[in-house]
Amino acid sequence: MSPLRPDRSTAVASASETEDTEDAAPESMLTVLIALGANLLIAIAKTVAALLTGAASMVAEAAHSWADAGNEVFLYIAARRSVKPADPTHPVGYGREAYVWSLFAAFGLFAVGAGVSIMHGIQELIDPEPAERFEISYIVLAVAFVLEGISFLQALRQSRRQAAESHRDVLDHVMRTSDPTLRAVFFEDAAALIGLVIAFLGILLHQVTGSSVPDAIGSILVGVLLGIVAIVLIRQNRRFLVGVSIDPVLRAAVLQRLLDHPSVAQVTYLHIEYSGPGKVMIVAAVDLMGDFAEHEVAATLNAVEDEIGASKNVAWVVLTLSRPGAPALDPAHPADPLVG
Repeated sequence: MSPLRPDRSTAVASASETEDTEDAAPESMLTVLIALGANLLIAIAKTVAALLTGAASMVAEAAHSWADAGNEVFLYIAARRSVKPADPTHPVGYGREAYVWSLFAAFGLFAVGAGVSIMHGIQELIDPEPAERFEISYIVLAVAFVLEGISFLQALRQSRRQAAESHRDVLDHVMRTSDPTLRAVFFEDAAALIGLVIAFLGILLHQVTGSSVPDAIGSILVGVLLGIVAIVLIRQNRRFLVGVSIDPVLRAAVLQRLLDHPSVAQVTYLHIEYSGPGKVMIVAAVDLMGDFAEHEVAATLNAVEDEIGASKNVAWVVLTLSRPGAPALDPAHPADPLVG
């Protein structure tokens, strides 16, 4: 059996979930750094505009951008720490650190971005303050839209390439990818672009009507949008931290590759889950061809483990002998990955 490779083979690479992390990590790092730079510039501009104009939606947007900038720092740490190699204290590597730091980022987006925006909008409804110098807000929003668009296009470009490799649509891939930094930047930038449109409409209606109510409502809507995005990101990171099994199609392909090995007669148990972005752990019970002595069986199992573990996408693999009489798994109808 040839090693599981993250190329065009059907074993582990029908999705970017198992892409070569040494190739994916630099691209994800670039995506995060572009988003960080854009959000820092935007946050400063929005803060100045909020102070000069007094627009509630601009205050919400400033809070949003500062939250995003802080989140990118967490995502940068996530991308860096998750690729640290395994060591005696972490035998399967540090991959799941990516989900821990991405979870911190999602909580920050919820608490700072959503919380400040909603509270300021409510405060503006209770105690409205007139806004002025609307042209400043429009200029800042336009510049912010361009910068956010550049950051979003980088995340979209990475997502499209990986989605095409996995034969998925972009949104489905972003939701299911094991790379939390890509998912966070994609959704945060998409929310930022939508939030800018909401802020523009709120400020425009404020200027046209002379009432601060549309502006305040815009601030609240931006907060609600950020809250929804944060909840989605929190949920996905929680799933990967707890331990989510891989796609059933991918699981069936890995099962088939095991069965294709000349030393493997059948597989009676197979468990695969993510240990980090693009990294999996594999546990399987197999029956071997022939009738070997105990030491030969151990050597054969070790040889198969070494072949599978040679893939950069496999963090840890353990093979054991099947229980007597255990039914074989059928790659055409594999067991439920949640139980098998």
